Amino acid sequence: MRTSPFLVQPTPLQIVMLKVACALLPGIALYTWAFGVGVLVQIVLATAAALGTEAACLKLRGYPVRPFVTDGSAIVTAWLLALAVPPLAPWWMVVLATVIAIGLAKHLYGGLGQNTFNPAMVGFAVLIVSFPAQMSRWPAPFGLGHDELNALAQIAYIFTGQLPGALGFDAIASATPLDTVRTALGQAQSLPQIMTAPIFGDVGGAGSEWVVLGWLLGGLFLWQQKLIPWQLPVGFLGALAGMAGAFHLADPAHYAGPLFHLGTGAAMLGAFFIVTDPVTAPTTPLGRLLYAALAGMLTYLIRVFGSYPDGVAFAVLIMNIATPLIDQLTQPAVFGRKRGKAA
Repeated sequence: MRTSPFLVQPTPLQIVMLKVACALLPGIALYTWAFGVGVLVQIVLATAAALGTEAACLKLRGYPVRPFVTDGSAIVTAWLLALAVPPLAPWWMVVLATVIAIGLAKHLYGGLGQNTFNPAMVGFAVLIVSFPAQMSRWPAPFGLGHDELNALAQIAYIFTGQLPGALGFDAIASATPLDTVRTALGQAQSLPQIMTAPIFGDVGGAGSEWVVLGWLLGGLFLWQQKLIPWQLPVGFLGALAGMAGAFHLADPAHYAGPLFHLGTGAAMLGAFFIVTDPVTAPTTPLGRLLYAALAGMLTYLIRVFGSYPDGVAFAVLIMNIATPLIDQLTQPAVFGRKRGKAA
């Protein structure tokens, strides 16, 4: 039988960040298996840039460096950003994005807990707007091209841009599943025809659908540890699946179904690791559900009708702007008062 005291002590930030990092490990392992060690190189580069930028900003602001650098928040931001960058992207891209994420999106607003926008998504948005060509250069998953490059060749390409022999990047490149669908539909192909391409697996992209499973397992771990509220991932994934289902029922030849949208791109990573950012998301249960659902709807609209193949980053940044208003509109009435009336 449980007895008093019933006071709940807050979990130290370092423990929270450590658990988030551990939750990312299954997805990172599957990502590396499917696309090669370039993923790990991007993570190392982003981590080094994040810690260096964090330390420099703390020094400039007159704050002690050690307590903040070791809290793990900068590392989690770096990992999320590195996972959004193509595995074989030039080294300077992830470094630049990380410096922007930590230096501008985080410290310009006052540091941890004060930022209005999700720092990792700010860094990603800067890259995809500024360097769209480089951000579209994704390697093919295992068995479809990247197996022609060993680990050393992948590392060399990241730092030098040179491939071994006469091999060109087009020989190992592949459009993402979302981009493939968008391009082929623009060429008047039907969805059933498109889905026969080798880039597609049973649910989403070949190889990448296993990575999505890794994000799901990690997200469920965070939920089991009570580190994320259920309203955020459920609202996001439910709205994304609902929008995809409605359009698919209306025209199955041109709109992919819910499983495809849940199993491709950054949907699962966004649902459990990005939308759930406690600093930039609303604080009320109803507000969280509304915030996440609108982010899921925006993600689908950007994917299908917008200019970018995946809309998670822009959907989250747009909804970050609305967080204060959502919190204000969804605050429960104070006990003993009626909503909208003073005591």
